[in-house]
Amino acid sequence: MNITLSADKELLKKARSVAARQGTSLNQMIRAYLEKVTNVSDLEEKADEFAYLAREKAGASQPGFVFHREEAHIRGEESP
Repeated sequence: MNITLSADKELLKKARSVAARQGTSLNQMIRAYLEKVTNVSDLEEKADEFAYLAREKAGASQPGFVFHREEAHIRGEESP
């Protein structure tokens, strides 16, 4: 999808210069910015979900569950 952007001529000149120094285009810089801004809301949603789970489900392990640090760190092997 294409969009039209209005900006001051001098601002565009400076932005193109920044993009060139970064080895990218102004178009890609704007695209990256939009991706970053929209990902922030995803992060906020994930943080809200984590806060909810921590608040509502904290300490809700199954009866009889025992955490074993050594087992948690075993990689690629079956737990004893």
